[in-house]
Amino acid sequence: MLEKTIYRRLLSRAFDIPVTVTYWDGKTEAYGTGKPKIGIEIKKEITIKNLTSQPTLTLGEAYMRGDIEINGSIQELVASAYRNAGSFLTDKKFVKFLPKMSHSEEADKKDVQSHYDIGNDFYRLWLDKTMTYSCAYFEHPDDSLETAQMNKVRHILYKLHPAAGGRLLDIGSGWGTLIITAAKEFHLKTIGITLSEEQYEYTKKQIQDNNLQEQVEVRLMDYRDLKDEQFDYVTSVGMFEHVGKENLGLYFKKIKELLMPNGRALIHGITGQHQGVGVDPFLNKYIFPGGYIPNMAENLVHIMDAGLQLNDLEPLRRHYQATLEHWYHNYHKVFDQTAQRYGKDFARMWDLYLQGAAASFEAGNIDVMQFLVTNGPSGIKLPMTRNYIYEHELS
Repeated sequence: MLEKTIYRRLLSRAFDIPVTVTYWDGKTEAYGTGKPKIGIEIKKEITIKNLTSQPTLTLGEAYMRGDIEINGSIQELVASAYRNAGSFLTDKKFVKFLPKMSHSEEADKKDVQSHYDIGNDFYRLWLDKTMTYSCAYFEHPDDSLETAQMNKVRHILYKLHPAAGGRLLDIGSGWGTLIITAAKEFHLKTIGITLSEEQYEYTKKQIQDNNLQEQVEVRLMDYRDLKDEQFDYVTSVGMFEHVGKENLGLYFKKIKELLMPNGRALIHGITGQHQGVGVDPFLNKYIFPGGYIPNMAENLVHIMDAGLQLNDLEPLRRHYQATLEHWYHNYHKVFDQTAQRYGKDFARMWDLYLQGAAASFEAGNIDVMQFLVTNGPSGIKLPMTRNYIYEHELS
């Protein structure tokens, strides 16, 4: 009875929208004022200790097992919890229970491969044809996901204002769309590096299929092992979230080291405008092992400490929300196929992750930023305004 009383107190203050909760004894209670929009069914009792110490991990695992069902939009429910300052679901005290994470080169390779080497076949089910797994850029509300992903790649390259023949390094090059586009459309010589064997093999084939062996190279290596090379341009998309809190300073110093004098870099990644997420136990265990999401101020301090000059900073939070909604729409159509191939727990895990991440961006809990930096205060003369980017996008 005491457990049920504590449940009532926690759940009655967890959301800013009306919900119904059906408990394991079959009794249903309504919380909030107005007609309930979402129903939560708790089929099996969860201990209060686990629920309050690591709520996202405890509830996430319960959802994966089917011990909790959500009748309605998970995205709407999670966004509601993030908006509600009094929700136990957003309490940061669980961080103290997390184990210390290693970010040696060996540990980073293992972490990256555990996520990206699930297999190209899995990502191909719900990504677009470009196999781009990062925030897209929607120039128009009706842009398709593929169009928006190519918009993003070109948006990054336009910001660099590159000169034909220049050398570009992409740290964390994914499935290679950026380095191939930079070579084909901007006439750059490009190198991509990744720790994912699946991405590496896929990119090699794309290079061959596009007859770009003389312009494009992909390497299976850690960014810390790059030595005695410098580039006119460096890009890094969705990478700094993987390096770990203790290595963020090293990461930005390495970017400076890799840039030619007055060269420039475009760093794109998930961050926060306020405290940021830091480490989430559910994401750390199941989605991004070793991941750490810094807040905006952390990155700016590291940029300054590295001696890099900030030239432009652009938040793209709503674009990532829209990207995740597109991904979830695609994923929902192949949910049964995913469950059959990879198991129902796995399929429900990704269902929860995609909707929960969309909610996090929707509520402003996290953001995604593009940092345009130069190795020196002048840079290779950049235009005075962003108009040159807009002119490309509108043409």
